[in-house]
Amino acid sequence: MVTRKQVLFLLLFVLFIAEGTILPLLIPSGWQLRISANLVYVVILFIAVYHHRHTALVLGIFFGLLHDVVFYGEMIGPYGFAMGLSAYMMGLIFQAPRAPLPVMVTVVILGSLLNDTMLFFLYKLFRLNHVTFDWALLEYMIPNLFIHFVFALIIYTPLRKQLERIGKRKSKVQEAS
Repeated sequence: MVTRKQVLFLLLFVLFIAEGTILPLLIPSGWQLRISANLVYVVILFIAVYHHRHTALVLGIFFGLLHDVVFYGEMIGPYGFAMGLSAYMMGLIFQAPRAPLPVMVTVVILGSLLNDTMLFFLYKLFRLNHVTFDWALLEYMIPNLFIHFVFALIIYTPLRKQLERIGKRKSKVQEAS
């Protein structure tokens, strides 16, 4: 029998594949160098807030490393580190099993900015990034933030309900034991 957690992991994997196959077809060719929408990260932020920050940390590291290997070949590890740590921090700050839409949108906005800022400075540290923070903010961080915001609005209700069901099932199992 397939559990909800397995379905959630499968959803993350399908989103990861869609980021590399379907999303480039939807984004105009002139914007493709600027926008690298990380839909998996948005779902991981939902997991951090509605489920548990440790789960979000592990999923962030796993899917971040997949991003490093598949999409960004400069170094192995920056996306894993940034996605895992930023999702954990957002889950630590905003842990709320019934967070309303404004709180979740705030989490997505702050988490996306934190993730992109960490990546910017990691690449700056290893001299792979030769642009200013102002340029990066305007050219790719804010466009990515807008895509993440719209995606969070689209998936808010169905994903929140699924994560609440996982939480209820977990609490029923704990009560029974």
